[in-house]
Amino acid sequence: MKKSSRRRFIRQLGGTTALFSASGFSALAMDEQKINVLKPEHNHSASDTIRIAGIGMGLMGFGDMQAALKVPGVEIAGVCDLYDGHFDRARELWGNDLYCTRDYRELLERKDIDAVIIATPDHWHDHISIAAMRKGKHVYCEKPMVQHWEEGHAVIKTQRETGKIYIVGSQGVSSIALAEARKLISGGALGEINLVEAVNDRYNALGAWQYSIPRDASPKTIDWDRFLGDAPKRPYDPVRFFRWRNYRDYGTGVAGDLFVHLISAVHHAVDVNGPDRIFASGALRYWKDGRDVPDVLTAILDYPAAGGQGPFQMQLRVNFADGSGGGNRTRIYGSEGMLEWGGDRFTLKRQRLSKAPGYGGWDTYNVFSAEQKKAYEDWYKSQWTEADRKRDEPVETRYAAPAGYDARVDHFMNFFEGIRSGKPIVEDASFGLRAAGPAVLCNLSQEQGRIIRWDPQAMRVT
Repeated sequence: MKKSSRRRFIRQLGGTTALFSASGFSALAMDEQKINVLKPEHNHSASDTIRIAGIGMGLMGFGDMQAALKVPGVEIAGVCDLYDGHFDRARELWGNDLYCTRDYRELLERKDIDAVIIATPDHWHDHISIAAMRKGKHVYCEKPMVQHWEEGHAVIKTQRETGKIYIVGSQGVSSIALAEARKLISGGALGEINLVEAVNDRYNALGAWQYSIPRDASPKTIDWDRFLGDAPKRPYDPVRFFRWRNYRDYGTGVAGDLFVHLISAVHHAVDVNGPDRIFASGALRYWKDGRDVPDVLTAILDYPAAGGQGPFQMQLRVNFADGSGGGNRTRIYGSEGMLEWGGDRFTLKRQRLSKAPGYGGWDTYNVFSAEQKKAYEDWYKSQWTEADRKRDEPVETRYAAPAGYDARVDHFMNFFEGIRSGKPIVEDASFGLRAAGPAVLCNLSQEQGRIIRWDPQAMRVT
């Protein structure tokens, strides 16, 4: 995305971002006066109000809709879900006259709906995305964009043919904190990147997808056959309906739910298209409740040299029984520093290495004879200047978004600005597949116990 199009909006905030440096990091420190609270570039009027509908009104569906409606000039026009109780909740929030349906196609036929939010189980993402764009709707689709990487190319093709705005819901990509981290990385703050460690661990039942099941769940209140779609046919099972992430038939496991967030953020921050080698290993260690996806998964993704960076390696981990209490963090290591990101804040720790080799300490120098020590010291000082021999003192820079900041609102702001102005979206369908592809291929690698080779430019297994 062009620099002129990279916009970050904080509609709901009155304060500015915070940046703190532990010492004189003058070459890379940012001017706080330039970190402004921006307004949308397009001033909407009543005639260009955007009317949206939600398809899939579970936990993410309600959360996404509530975030979207915080953006000025946006109205809700209807919702689709397969559990009747979600209609009751939607009407409690948005009025008894709200249009509700079990058939998403009814929403797509309506001319007064401009855009849809797709927050269904993963196995429906590609079908509804394509159908919506073909019907002239702009699409906000929850991550991962697709359940299987092969499905992504049809979504990309449809976006290009229809010209509709399409954004994937890894909202961290629109975070003002990630935008500032990206500036530092592109400015050389880390030197040559060599390693990324990204973790998204959890230590509670809800974090492990053991969601609540309503007491009125039944074949009468749930459209089970429509839920299954093209998944294998099974008898009605409310556990599979409400805890669908636990099953390969409908979801993408920890990789598609959590790795994809980590991968998306790194791709945007470092400006790369993706890895070319993927290997993952994991198993079901604790949550043996009938699910068929791992609750512990680790992966190694090898990135080729691209965009002025690399090659480097990314190590990913999810543990759903992390006895330390869980946590979400990404650490990007380079030859001159380390940036740790998580929760709309980051810390940059910078310390350049000396150019000259060292001597003394734990070194073969210590077993030289006195004569050879003197000869080595004289040679060393003749070859390397004092500046080359010096290692810089560590400098720490911290950044945090203002209290109350919500990256998801910013993500919707970018989506709606794209609809109004036609400007490019960062996390479009191609970006979405470049993140979802490696994530779902972690599952394939874990299942088959082999390395998967991926072409990050063509977005295909090789």
